[in-house]
Amino acid sequence: MNTVAAPALLQLPVSGMTCASCVARVEKALAKVPGVQGVQVNLATEQAAVQLADGASAGTVLAALDSAVQRAGYALGHEAVTLQVDGMTCASCVARVEKALLKVPGVGSASVNLATNTAQVQRLAGSATTEALLAALARAGYEGHAAPSDGTPQRPADAGGWRVALALALSAPLVLPMLGDAFGLHWMLPAWWQFALATPVVFGLGWRFFRAGWGALRAGAGNMDLLVALGTGAAWALSLALWASDTSGMPHLYFESAAVVVSLVLLGKWMEARAKHRTLAALDALRALRPDTARVRRGGVDQLLPLAEVRLGDEVLVGPGERIAVDGDILEGASHVDESLLTGESLPVPRDVGQRVTGGAINGEGLLRVRTTAIGAETTLARIVRLVESAQAKKPAIQQTVDRVAAVFVPVVLGIAALTFVGWWALRGDAAAALIHAVSVLVIACPCALGLATPATLMVGTGLAARLGILVRDPQALELMRAVKVVAFDKTGTLTEGRPQLQGLAADDDTQALRQAASLQQGSAHPLARALHDAAGQRALVLPAASAVQAVPGRGVQGTVDGRSLVLGSGRWLDELGLAPRPQQAQADAWAAQGLSVSWLADTGSAQVLAALAFGDALKARSAPAIAALHALGVKTVLVSGDHRGAAQAAAQALGMDEVRAEVLPADKAAVVAALRQGLQPGQRVAMVGDGINDAPALAAADVGLAMATGTDSAMESAGLTLMRGDPMLVVAALQLSQAVTRRIHQNLFWAFAYNVVGIPLAAFGLLNPMVAGAAMALSSVSVVSNALLLGRWRPATPPT
Repeated sequence: MNTVAAPALLQLPVSGMTCASCVARVEKALAKVPGVQGVQVNLATEQAAVQLADGASAGTVLAALDSAVQRAGYALGHEAVTLQVDGMTCASCVARVEKALLKVPGVGSASVNLATNTAQVQRLAGSATTEALLAALARAGYEGHAAPSDGTPQRPADAGGWRVALALALSAPLVLPMLGDAFGLHWMLPAWWQFALATPVVFGLGWRFFRAGWGALRAGAGNMDLLVALGTGAAWALSLALWASDTSGMPHLYFESAAVVVSLVLLGKWMEARAKHRTLAALDALRALRPDTARVRRGGVDQLLPLAEVRLGDEVLVGPGERIAVDGDILEGASHVDESLLTGESLPVPRDVGQRVTGGAINGEGLLRVRTTAIGAETTLARIVRLVESAQAKKPAIQQTVDRVAAVFVPVVLGIAALTFVGWWALRGDAAAALIHAVSVLVIACPCALGLATPATLMVGTGLAARLGILVRDPQALELMRAVKVVAFDKTGTLTEGRPQLQGLAADDDTQALRQAASLQQGSAHPLARALHDAAGQRALVLPAASAVQAVPGRGVQGTVDGRSLVLGSGRWLDELGLAPRPQQAQADAWAAQGLSVSWLADTGSAQVLAALAFGDALKARSAPAIAALHALGVKTVLVSGDHRGAAQAAAQALGMDEVRAEVLPADKAAVVAALRQGLQPGQRVAMVGDGINDAPALAAADVGLAMATGTDSAMESAGLTLMRGDPMLVVAALQLSQAVTRRIHQNLFWAFAYNVVGIPLAAFGLLNPMVAGAAMALSSVSVVSNALLLGRWRPATPPT
C-alpha cells in the first residue's frame, strides 16, 4: 500500500467488516504478522494503518498481511491493471517480465501475453503503483506504459516494412556471388564493399537486437535478441578480423551471413507482427459494434449526442438499419433485430414493446424508441469484450509449462553454442569454422515459436467462440472441454423454454386457490411465478397483498394471504411439514405421469391442503438434436433437476437422455456432479449446463461449467463458458471447438519443439550455415501464428442456429 507518513506506514483497504468486533479481529490478525510494529483499523473508512518495524520489508510483509486477513475471515481489496510492454520478442521475455512484476510489493499475480504484448497485473488496492510497475519493467530491460482505458491493445503503425525492405536491398549484393557460384561463375565483392553493405544492416537496422540483448544480459537473463546479437555480432567481428589479417586481398569473409541473418529475422518479425494483429480481429469486430453517437429525446427534443453523454433512463431513437447504441427496453415500435455478432444467432429476432434490446445489434425495418437501462462498462457488449479480453490474457496449464521450459531455453542454447565452438576447434583446429558453426546454433534457436504457440491459438479460438455465441471466461475451461465425457443438464430454461404454463388446477375453489397462489408469488421472478401471474391475468383476478413472504430454497415459498399462513411448494415439503391427507393426490399423480410439475398450496394454520397445481414447460426444439449429437460424440447425458421425478423422467425420455437425477435440492446439485465424476477414467471430465441461481454451485463444482446467458448473472459468473443464447446445440459446438483449439495448440507446440530439437543439432554438427539457420528461425514463429490463424476457418460439424 502507499506510504502515508513514512515509508514504514502502510494503508490497507479491508472489506467485510461490519462492527467493532470485526475491527478487533482484524487488528489482532495483522498484529501477529512478523515485522508489524503497530496496527490501527478504522471501520468507517475500512482502512487498516500498519506500522512496520525498523528493517521490515514491505514486499515481504504484504503477502503475509493478505494471508492473515483472509484467515480472519475478511479480505484486502484487490484490483487489476493492464500494461502495454514494448520490446518482448519471445517466451523468455514473457518469463522475465512476469518475474520482474511479481517482485513489486503488493503484486499478487502477473500474466503476460506475447501475442498482444500486454501484462495483466493483480495487485492489492493502493499498492504497486503504475509507476512502480513501469520501473520494474525498465530494470528488466523493457519499456512499458498503461494500456488505454478501453483495454484496446496497442497496434503500432506498420513502420517496420521499410526497414525490412532496406535490409534486404543492402543484403542482396552480398548474396549474389553465392548464386553465381551455383552457375559456375566465381566472383566476390571486394572486402570493403562487403563491409560497407553489411555494417549498416547489422548495427543500424539490427541495432534493436543488440540493445534488447544487452538489456537482457544486464538483467541476468537471456532472450531471442541476445542469441541474434551474439550470432551476427560474432560473424561480423570474425569477418573484420580475417580481413585485417589477410594479405591476399580476397579473404573468405562472413559479412553476408551477418547481414542476411539480420534481414531474415527482421522479415520474420515483421510478418509475425502482421499475423499477430490478425488474431485480434474478432475483438476488434466486437469493439466496432459500439456506435459513437446516439439520437436521444430529451424534453421532447431529439438531439444527436456522443455515446458518453447518454444517461440511464434516456430515451434513444433507433431508425431502420441503424445500430442500436445502448442496452434498453422498447417503449414504442416493433422490428426485427440482427444480433448475430453478439449472440451468434443467424437470423434476425423479433422485438416488440416491453422487450429488451442490446447495444451493438442492428435494427431492422421498424423505428424503435428505447429507454436506456445500461451504459458504459455495464452494457452487454462491454461485458462481452471484457470476458474475451480476460480469457485471452489468462494462461492455461499447458502454457505455464511452456513458460517454465522457455525460462531455461536461452542459457541451454548458449551452453550448446559454446560446446559447439570448443568441439569444432578441438577437432579441426579452425577457429573461424568453429565460430561459424556456433553462430548457426545461436541463430537457429528460436524461443519465439514456443511463446506464441498457445496464446495465438487461444486468441483466435476465443474470438471464433464469440462469433458462434460462446463466451470464454476461463481458457482453462475451453481446454478441459475437449475431455468431457459426461454432460449434466438442468431442465427448466436449459432444455425447456423456461416459460411454463399453468395446465391444471385441482381445488374446492379454483378461483380462490389461484388468487392465493398468485399472491404469494407477486414479487418473484421464478418461471412458475410468471405462469401463475399469467393465469391470474387471463381471469382478470384482483390479487390481495401478501405479507411475510419468504422463499425456501428447493422447497417453495411461504407467506400470509387474507390472514392465512400459506405455503406453496413441492410435495416433499408438505411431507416435511406433516400436511396430509391430500384429496387431490390422485389427480396430482396423473399429472406427474404425464410429465407435468406439481406444486401444492396448503394452509399451515389449519393443516389443510387447499390445491394441487400442474405446470408444463415445452422442450426446446434444439434440445433433442443436441442430446443426439453428444451421444454421437461418445458423451453421456444426465438430467439433474429439482422437478418432480415424473416430470424429469418424461423430459429425459422424450430427449433420449441416459440418466435422470430428479428432486435434487440446489445445495445437492454440486454433490451430484461430484458423484458423476467418480465413475470416470483419469483425464475424463464432467460438464454442467444451467441457467439459474440454483445451478451456480453445480456450475462451479463441474470441471467445465456452461451457463445460458438467458439465465442469471450468478450462473454466468460461476461458469467458465457462457452460451449467449438458449440453444443447447451450443454445448456441442463448445465441445467441438475445444477439440479443434486443443489440437491446434498441440500441433503448434509439437512443431515449435521439433524445430529446435532437430535444428539445433544440425547446426551444431555443421550441417547448416548461418543464413539457412536465420531463415529457418525467422519462419518458425511465422508458421506457428499462421497455423493458429487457420483455426479461424473452422466451423462446427453441426452448426448451431
